[in-house]
Order: sequence, then C-alpha cells, then structure tokens
Amino acid sequence: MNDVSPQAVKDYLLDLQDRICAELESEDGQGRFEEDAWDRAEGGGGRSRVLTEGAVIEKGGVNFSHVFGERMPPSATAHRPELAGRSFQAMGVSLVIHPHNPYVPTSHANVRFFVAEKEGEAPVWWFGGGFDLTPFYGFEEDAVAWHRAARDACAPFGDDLYAEFKRWCDDYFYIKHRDEPRGVGGLFFDDFNRLDFEHSFALMRSIGDGFIGAYRPIMARRKALPYGQRERDFQLYRRGRYVEFNLVYDRGTLFGLQSGGRTESILMSLPPLVRWDYDWRPEPGSPEAELHEKFLIHREWL
Repeated sequence: MNDVSPQAVKDYLLDLQDRICAELESEDGQGRFEEDAWDRAEGGGGRSRVLTEGAVIEKGGVNFSHVFGERMPPSATAHRPELAGRSFQAMGVSLVIHPHNPYVPTSHANVRFFVAEKEGEAPVWWFGGGFDLTPFYGFEEDAVAWHRAARDACAPFGDDLYAEFKRWCDDYFYIKHRDEPRGVGGLFFDDFNRLDFEHSFALMRSIGDGFIGAYRPIMARRKALPYGQRERDFQLYRRGRYVEFNLVYDRGTLFGLQSGGRTESILMSLPPLVRWDYDWRPEPGSPEAELHEKFLIHREWL
C-alpha cells in the first residue's frame, strides 16, 4: 500500500473520533458529546463534538475536519515555501479536554494528514500530530505513565522516534514570552514522510490510538480527589497560559484561521473559564510552587 490514499486516512480519522468520544463519555459517566456538522464554502467541512458540564469534563471537544482548496495558506508554506501555489487537502482529528477537578490534567491530542498537489508532479504528503499533558498539580506517577505510553506508541517504528518526538514536543509547547513549558509534554511531530505512506500512516494510527489509553487511567485516578477554591483558582490561572499558547503560537490554530476554517471549531480548544492575575507568584514550598519546580521543566521522565 505505497499509493497515497486520503480516503483510507479519512475513514480512520472518523472512526478514531467515534472511539475517543465513546471512551470519554464512559469515564465521565454523565456528559454526552453534542455533534455539530459543518460545511466550508471554499471546500470541505467537518463534525465538531463538544461535551460541556459533564461530571468530570467541564468542557471537552473532539473535532474532525477535512478541508481542501486551490492554494496552501501561509501557515502551511512558511516552512515549505516550495509548496506555495499547490492545491491541498488537510484532514485531522483534534481534541482538548478541560476537566472540572484541578487534579485532573488538561490534555490535548491531534493527528492530521496533508497532501499538496500540482498538475504534472507527484503529490507531496505528510503526517503530523501527537499528544501532550498539562497538569495543574503534578503527580510523577501520571507523568511517567503518560510518557511510557508515548514511548510505546513510537517503539514499533524506530528506537529513536520517542526521544525525537519528545524533544520536539518540549520545544513546540514552550511559551516563549513566559519562559516556561505548557505542561509535561509528550509527543509532537509534523511534516513526517520519511517512511513510505503505509508505515507513516501506521505511525500516525499508533499515536492516535495511544492517546485514550494514556489519558483515561489518569482521569480515573484523579477525578474524585477533593479540592477547594484555592485549587480551582490556581487551575483557572494556569488555564491562562493555555490560552496564551493557543492564540499566539499554535500552528493548528493559525492554519485553521488562515485557511478559512470554522472559527467555532478552531477555538473549541479554549477553556470555558480562565483568569489572569497581575504578576502572581506561588508561595514558596506550596503545591503550586511544586508544579513550576518539578513539572514545568525540561525533564526525562523515563
């Protein structure tokens, strides 16, 4: 299967969205995803699924999109100027989960496929994606389990891929103007086509399938822990960092907006409640300080 098959990728992504939504609903125990199917005037569409005010999930979105057009948007050609002027297809599943309980980390995952075409030339294609974890109160057990799942997803495709994709994730999800990581990382990869189509697609599937097996046990362990207003306030403060990254640096957000994507779906990743406190600093020795000292650092977890 060395021929490029966008339809095979699309079929997988639609099934992945279904499976992740079912798993999250089961762990939440109360909330249900509402689907909003949409069309894009320039070509394509998608289905956005959002769960709000569940028992565990305050707001979660699991989106599928498949868009196409005659010209690649600037965010996609910034690193690949030779693709300017090509037609394109872009498809993917992207999700963000914002739990109620500050002890349950926020999580993000994305898997995607691009193909750019020009008459008389071979198509140029690549895969991208990954998953990352953003705790508010850190648990070493969770971070180690998360990275073990990330390593296992990459292992069949090369001994060096986990280390490479972990470094890429650490570098990518870094809030430069705050000089701090967004969370404890995980995997990030983009423009991936070094293997043939069949094996590159298999890698993307392994990472996509690995997300829920990594995240659901963490959600289950932490969702019933008691918390108060102090923990909730800190969660809302740290969510501000999440918003800053997504609006300033995230390539998926920029691509969606520049390609005329559906704004509601693109900004689905933002939390429902957030706060910014001027020059706030955690009390030394506090659990809030521990997050910065032990978890929001570049670290080898395995």
